Amino acid sequence: MQIFFYKSRITLLLLALFLGATSSVKKQRKADIAITRSIKECNLYDELELSKIGLSRDIFDKAIAERNVLSKKQHIEKPNLLSIADLSQSSNSKRLYIIDIDNKKVLFNTYVAHGRNSGDEFAKSFSNKLNSYQSSLGFYLTAGTYQGAHGLSLKLKGAEKGINDIAEDRGIVVHGASYVSESFINQFGRLGRSQGCPAVPEELCEPIVNSIKGGSCFFIFSPDKRYIKKSALYKACI
Repeated sequence: MQIFFYKSRITLLLLALFLGATSSVKKQRKADIAITRSIKECNLYDELELSKIGLSRDIFDKAIAERNVLSKKQHIEKPNLLSIADLSQSSNSKRLYIIDIDNKKVLFNTYVAHGRNSGDEFAKSFSNKLNSYQSSLGFYLTAGTYQGAHGLSLKLKGAEKGINDIAEDRGIVVHGASYVSESFINQFGRLGRSQGCPAVPEELCEPIVNSIKGGSCFFIFSPDKRYIKKSALYKACI
């Protein structure tokens, strides 16, 4: 009986060691996959020559890193698509970058508006308040579409608490607008402004919306001190 007890105990110990080793192997595989993915994503910046179209490596790296943190907290339906609105740039620049990571393509590089109370040519102030008519920074997930005052519009769900989480209540959406055009810039010296929405050129609205709708990441960024201090996603990437 005692011999059987010891044999059973040895069997359990061996099984535990085997399961522990298997678990360690799985964890290592996941870590290796994550490292490989990170290397590929870092290389993507150079492969797509993003510096030539105005997107800095620092902002691209932040967008990738924050997306990866967000993906651990909630499901992202279309993780291969990443939209970056770099509001640190002049509104006269094509500061919206929509990237297909898996297929290594820049799908769109075009103009995008900021809120009228965020600033004139440059966006300097940001808000998560109703009727502020300012842009809200941070990560969003794209949702469904509807026909609104500006035609086809794409709903955005703010993913950062206290930073952009009332985007739906504020009616923050991607839509087309006539004031997002080179003709407007030529006439007024700057791009037109929205009520807080990342508005895009009218002629590109439909293809943009149809490309990114349904659960892709939309990152609106500027090196704003309050955003950097408050964003849990940003802090997790430092």
